[in-house]
Amino acid sequence: MWRCPLALMLVLGVSACKVGPNYVKPDIADITPAKWKWQVAEPKDDQPRGEWWRVFGDAELNRLQALAVANNNDLRAAVARVDQARSVTKAAGLALSPDVNLNAAAQRERTSGNLPSPVPVAIPSSRINTFNVPIELAYELDFWGRVRRSIESSRADAEVVMADYHGVLLTLNGDVAMQYFLVRSYDMEMATLRKVLETREQSIGVLKQRFDAGAIPEADYARAQSEVATSKAEMADVRRLRAEAVGVLALLCGQSASNFEVKSRASLSSPPLIPAGLPASLLERRPDVGGAERQVAARNADIGVEVAGYFPKISLTGSGGFLSKDTQSLFTADSKVWSIGPSVSVPVTGMLVIKARVQRARGLHAEAVAVYRQAVLGAIQDVETSLSQIRFRGEQSAAMDEAVAASERAMVLTRQRYDSGALGYLELLDVERTNLSVSRQAAQVKAQRLISTVRLIKALGGSW
Repeated sequence: MWRCPLALMLVLGVSACKVGPNYVKPDIADITPAKWKWQVAEPKDDQPRGEWWRVFGDAELNRLQALAVANNNDLRAAVARVDQARSVTKAAGLALSPDVNLNAAAQRERTSGNLPSPVPVAIPSSRINTFNVPIELAYELDFWGRVRRSIESSRADAEVVMADYHGVLLTLNGDVAMQYFLVRSYDMEMATLRKVLETREQSIGVLKQRFDAGAIPEADYARAQSEVATSKAEMADVRRLRAEAVGVLALLCGQSASNFEVKSRASLSSPPLIPAGLPASLLERRPDVGGAERQVAARNADIGVEVAGYFPKISLTGSGGFLSKDTQSLFTADSKVWSIGPSVSVPVTGMLVIKARVQRARGLHAEAVAVYRQAVLGAIQDVETSLSQIRFRGEQSAAMDEAVAASERAMVLTRQRYDSGALGYLELLDVERTNLSVSRQAAQVKAQRLISTVRLIKALGGSW
């Protein structure tokens, strides 16, 4: 009974057209540079992708990244949003199939004995049983591609959500790496402060003896006590900063800050060389750029959905099943019933409303194109900024290493002159303060250099 109508529906659905513009990727050649300003583009296809943080060669960083990926709640929420988007896409795809429902019903009723009738015939009241087992079918013939454009839009929106997930993952990995390097810089600062504190505590005993012997004024001894107390205060402040950074790491890793700890290690590895590749290839790697482009595709399909509103909506409905007064004869041949017929809905007074919806869809598409172009410009700016940071942080780090070496040499020579009585304690104290300041700055610059490398990897979309 259903073969001919179903075959006809399939043929009509396959052969139908799709109104609205077909998607064309926006042209961004005018805003994409041929090369980077701060680094020559050198494609490195043999470099590792995916788990990019392994290029730093730090086992503790690898452990933290695995912990974050497994337990971060923002990432779990992003995965849930991907599942939701896939379900919506699947539901949209089912619109191309007939909607079939089984609505079985049983009814017992009593009719009136005084029913109005144009014929003066008395109709006695009666009790009637009705048993009905129909299968109902409804199918929209997608002549103009409204349903297919809807599916196209839904799939693109799902890809946007997937891009958002990859963006959350990339941000999570980058934040864990940057926060970890910040913790290591605090470890290096504490090691420097600890060394200075030990030296000053040893010196204060010697100064006390010299003061008691009248070899130095009381002011020198008081300054030494002040410097010991200052070093302790600075140590406490760095410990506070480290504890806060570890707390942020705990949050990123989905752990309780009360039970989370990162073992201290006063060392930082040298940053790896990250090739930036070609600027045009950046657009294939950045989740935000890819997501913005998919938004354009989705809004383009929405135009077709709204344009299809101008055309008649043709539907095919039918039903078939069994209808009987009792259950004994319900499924017999004489109880069969069926009906089938098309329906056409033509907009008449709603044309202005449809026009407004089409205009809105075109406006949303134009907005999406502008957002996409802005995402491309932002991606290019991120890479250029990261490249410049890496370059100048490298120069700064090299200069700071020279400054540390020079200040340490100056401190040794000044202490020798102080011990010989050629200089006062104030001159020695000034040199020690300079060495401490330069050493702490050097540790901070090393960490910022690694953080700049992480930012470049993020700017490149997590791979190169």
